[in-house]
Amino acid sequence: MISGPDLTVDVGRLTLHNPVLTASGTFGYGLEYDDFFDVATLGGICTKGLSLEPRAGNPPDRICETAAGMLNAIGLANVGVEAFCRDKLPTLRARGVTVVANIFATSVEEFVELARRVDREPGIAALELNVSCPNVAKGGLQFGVDPVAAARVTAACREVTRLPIWVKMSPEAGDVRAVGRACEEAGADALSAINTIRGLAIDVETWRPRLGNKTGGLSGPALKPIALRIVWELAHAVKIPIIGIGGIATADDAIEFLLAGASAVQVGTASFADPLASKRVLDGVAAYCARRGIAARDLVGRMIG
Repeated sequence: MISGPDLTVDVGRLTLHNPVLTASGTFGYGLEYDDFFDVATLGGICTKGLSLEPRAGNPPDRICETAAGMLNAIGLANVGVEAFCRDKLPTLRARGVTVVANIFATSVEEFVELARRVDREPGIAALELNVSCPNVAKGGLQFGVDPVAAARVTAACREVTRLPIWVKMSPEAGDVRAVGRACEEAGADALSAINTIRGLAIDVETWRPRLGNKTGGLSGPALKPIALRIVWELAHAVKIPIIGIGGIATADDAIEFLLAGASAVQVGTASFADPLASKRVLDGVAAYCARRGIAARDLVGRMIG
């Protein structure tokens, strides 16, 4: 029997069976993709951002296409952490899905309460702290652009959970490397880079913003060069692993992020256009590694020059 390439990667103390995950807010809770493929075959899924209470999100319109990308102002709509733990997580756990719980709050105290609540649940592999969402009035960017604030959230959550902590970086931080180092010192196990960056689109017939929230987070291929640069900078600024996010739609995209220093990647906006996008990326990475006779971890940080 011929075995395939070794796709396992280490993200701190967590070993994933391959480096391809889905990005928070773009893949629901994973169960929505049952009709397309077995999501347990992925390295993991990052849940929609979970809050203490259910959130309806922002008023419509909440998504619009842009050149080479998409603007979204969903506003972190979600079922709430209790409903997730009760209604979603047991099924994911039974199917062997590696679950990274993305959590969002408007205060350090709420982050702590969420971290403590999720920590009690079996079947959670890691916690991703969303300190960088640009589409909510409170919380979000106020934590992610400030090294002191980001470190405060990270340290507070570190005290109440045994789970690995990933902190999601904002591209709008004045010095994202300083934010990353502060989170590392505060106990983060890894950094997810990057979240969306604020953008605006206007309807030229009505002269009104195309989003009900006026601005939204830009994602998709247009974001990729920025995300790739930030991953490369962070990989040289911190010792903890990086999870690359931003415009990944193909295996080549994912491989670029690995070469730039990411230990794993998250597929986001591409799943809106193609429900099988993350699986296609994984299959392509596997084929690339097989063709070159290397393991996935051998690609990490190997950019030449």
